Amino acid sequence: MPEQLADKQWYVVTTYAQHEAKTKENLEKRRVSMKMEDLIQRILICEQEVPVLKDGIPTGKTKKVNLYPGYLFIEMVMTDESWFIVRNTPGVTGIAGSSGGGQKPTPVPREQIEPVLKRMGIVDASMYDRYQVGLRVKIIGGALEGTEGTITKLDRENGIVRVETLFFGRVTPVDLDFSEIDIL
Repeated sequence: MPEQLADKQWYVVTTYAQHEAKTKENLEKRRVSMKMEDLIQRILICEQEVPVLKDGIPTGKTKKVNLYPGYLFIEMVMTDESWFIVRNTPGVTGIAGSSGGGQKPTPVPREQIEPVLKRMGIVDASMYDRYQVGLRVKIIGGALEGTEGTITKLDRENGIVRVETLFFGRVTPVDLDFSEIDIL
């Protein structure tokens, strides 16, 4: 089985909106009861903490918001058995990239899943492979969200990236968490 773990990929599972948590719970229970933890590894709902506003003013409280209603993200090794368990779990309405007729779904490409994982604060060492000094990036989190800039320093050990961006008409270096940037 260890050689198969290199084949783990991310897949998008569809479910009914507002039922993501229950479907995730069903999948978690099945993967344990069927002893599939080595093949079905992570099951995620893409949620983000956002400030609660009252009359447009922050209350100091936060709430979780599902960024992709009706979807779960599953990291797994696609085998006949793991595919069968996922698609036959109560609450699962389909797997994106599956054309039916017994065809297994296609995994989500790395460059598409990374921004989703980063929004949830999930960063692993392999994500740094696509980033280097001089690369143009978009800031996807924090106060400068939506701004573009250029990486001038990359600290993989601490997960910090220095990006030069235009701020009030001046080139300004900003230190950001790696999860707050994405490739343009």
